[in-house]
Amino acid sequence: MVPRLLLLGAILAPGRRTVAGLLRIMGRAHDRRFVNIHRVLNRAVWSPRASACLLLGHPITAFAPRGPVVLGLDDTIERRWGRRITARGIYRDPVRSSDSHSVKTSGLRWLSLMLLAPIPFAQRVWALPFLTALVPSERACRERGRRHKLLCEVRRQLILQARRWLPGRDLVLVPTAASRRLPSWPP
Repeated sequence: MVPRLLLLGAILAPGRRTVAGLLRIMGRAHDRRFVNIHRVLNRAVWSPRASACLLLGHPITAFAPRGPVVLGLDDTIERRWGRRITARGIYRDPVRSSDSHSVKTSGLRWLSLMLLAPIPFAQRVWALPFLTALVPSERACRERGRRHKLLCEVRRQLILQARRWLPGRDLVLVPTAASRRLPSWPP
């Protein structure tokens, strides 16, 4: 019941989608057990990879049960800052930049793999994200003593994960314009 309630709230909620906001939009703001949902979410053991597999499996069954699976790949910058945001880096902003003018922005870089599925009632193809990975900056990796992975290495890992989940299906990859400028793998 709780996951369904939160999912519906996430679809209906305008603006920031916090757990409290999702519950309020669903009319549960005055529920006596309002705080228990936070406790369940905080204490439960969650597997992001298993969740991603489910997020891929259900739409494939509904919208692409046979034939090749078309996947989109996109990286985006989430403009966040603060003391606790340690994976932040400075990147070229593709939205505000042009061929002749380059604008830099600070934030977190996320790489998303999406199922590109034709939705019959919408009469168009929708991008349904199912697997997202944070790509920390080189400086953040150096500060933590970790090896820095290039964006193309993380892209390769996401694609290989999708290949493992869809062993008998042909995959067609559609990268965004920014992803096409990346060097091919292996470098």
